[in-house]
Amino acid sequence: MTLNELGQEVGRAASQISTIENGKRETSVTLLAAIAKALKTDVSELIDPAPIDERQALELEAERNQASPMYSALGLPQVRIKSLPADALEAIVGLQRQLGEALERRAATPEEARRANRELRERMKEKNNYFADLEATAAELLDLVGYESGTVSQRQTALIAEKLGFSLHYVSDLPESTRSISDTANKRLYLPNADAAFDPRSHLLMSLAPHVLGYDSPKDFHEFLQQRVEANYLAAAILLPESAAVPMLEEEKKKRVLSVEHLRDMFGVGYEMAAHRFTNLATEHLGLPVHFMKVHNSGTIHKAYSNDGLPFPTDPLGAIEGQFACKRFTSRTVFRVADRFSPYYQYTDTPHGSFWCTARVLPGGDYAISVGVPFSHVRWFEGRESPIRSQSGCPDPSCCRQAPDDLAEKWEDQALPSARMHASLLAAVPPGAVPGVDDTEVYEFLERHSD
Repeated sequence: MTLNELGQEVGRAASQISTIENGKRETSVTLLAAIAKALKTDVSELIDPAPIDERQALELEAERNQASPMYSALGLPQVRIKSLPADALEAIVGLQRQLGEALERRAATPEEARRANRELRERMKEKNNYFADLEATAAELLDLVGYESGTVSQRQTALIAEKLGFSLHYVSDLPESTRSISDTANKRLYLPNADAAFDPRSHLLMSLAPHVLGYDSPKDFHEFLQQRVEANYLAAAILLPESAAVPMLEEEKKKRVLSVEHLRDMFGVGYEMAAHRFTNLATEHLGLPVHFMKVHNSGTIHKAYSNDGLPFPTDPLGAIEGQFACKRFTSRTVFRVADRFSPYYQYTDTPHGSFWCTARVLPGGDYAISVGVPFSHVRWFEGRESPIRSQSGCPDPSCCRQAPDDLAEKWEDQALPSARMHASLLAAVPPGAVPGVDDTEVYEFLERHSD
């Protein structure tokens, strides 16, 4: 039937039937029933969304894409789909799909990162941050090189690589964005020949971890994050072996002198790795619930773990990373301590109970690491005699996130600060936030300089 013939059957102009056929106009149930009767079919057949053939499926997809807000926002011209040859139609639909996926990935990345961080943290909490399979893998690798006790030497880590079939090549021209590069075809591992800020043993072990654990390229951010965390765990489990670290910690618990510094010094690792490793072993082997935080000097949380009930700030998705730690927490007050060489200890009273923490500012001064336990477990730790006490009311905004009323009333409409924050933080910061700016500090500064 032609459009004119169908129009005569249902009492409508051919142009009206055409707009209905092309999806540019909605129709009433009465007219739809009349069209179905004229075509000797059912209404259900007319409104079946399944395309008749592959060509029509591509046409429908292309038309929908062109009508989408995403396409309109790009300001691209409309294409007459029905007149396109098959290869051009396939190319246009393929480009539309790739463009849509790229825009969705870009829009979803911050939310995806926060969700992945939250899910991984929950998994760590369920396991008390102890992963027996990674511990077993680390023990097997140490057995390969005849480790018995004490510090794991750089020679032993290089021997692990050799036993796995890799040759090591230290170079000066690695791309800035890489820690190492693996040539899997020739079993070569390229590492930087100078990085004073990083333990070369950790560099090597984290580069080997993907091969040991059988990783492929991550499919998404969640898998990337999990692989990164497991690689870090494996490196720490090798450099601070369970077989040597646990007896040391158990002995220190008996003597009531548990200390992250002792763990760091015994195995010759950095403070951050020692603190991480303590959380791996403390609950599983010592029966101690713990918390851990890595905080930027702006107050932004980079990493966090807890199974002891310490109240972390969270966004609506439940993510901690990118949020501001309470100013009364040890991980924030340690930045104001003049002595950066001695451990800092503090008690903090919170709405969820009292906690004891030890903290240290890392070399460079940009980050602090804190590790702590509930008050009921502090008797096992060195530094429990600390007289320093703090009171936190967070998550109540009046604790430290909300400026005093008098300062806010005077300055909130007149202050325009420019944030100073490391660019890598922005991926984890909730949308709409002005990162790195503390209103109270801004208003107090303006107040001091207002005379």
